[in-house]
Amino acid sequence: MRTASALCQSPGVPTVLIVDDHPSFRSAARALLQAAGYDVVGEAENGASAIAAAERSRPDVVLLDVRLPDVDGFEVGRQLAAMERPPVVVLTSSHAVSSFRRRLEANPSFGFIPKSELSREALASLVS
Repeated sequence: MRTASALCQSPGVPTVLIVDDHPSFRSAARALLQAAGYDVVGEAENGASAIAAAERSRPDVVLLDVRLPDVDGFEVGRQLAAMERPPVVVLTSSHAVSSFRRRLEANPSFGFIPKSELSREALASLVS
C-alpha cells in the first residue's frame, strides 16, 4: 500500500469519491466522512460511473465497493490506477476480507476497510 505522503494529491482537506451500489451505504458513508472532515466530491453506483466521476472530480481517495453490478471493484481500481493522477483506492465490502485476501495481496496499492468498520480513524490510517 502506498504511504501517507503519496496519498493526497492536493494540500488541505482530502477529497473522496464514494462508489457503492447501495444508496443507503453511500449516504451513511458520506455523512460519516463529511463529519470527519473529508470533502466528499461525488458518488457513483457502478464501475462505469465511478471511472467517469473520478475523471471529472479527480478525488484524492476513492472508497470503492468490491462488488458492483457491472464490474468488480478490483477492475475499477486497476482502471483508476492508470489515471494520470491516480487516487488512493480503498476497497470496502460487507463480506469478510478472507473472501478476496489473495486479490488484495496481489495489488498492494489497494487498502481495505470492512463496511462495518468504516470510521475516520480507519480511513485516516490508510490515507493520512
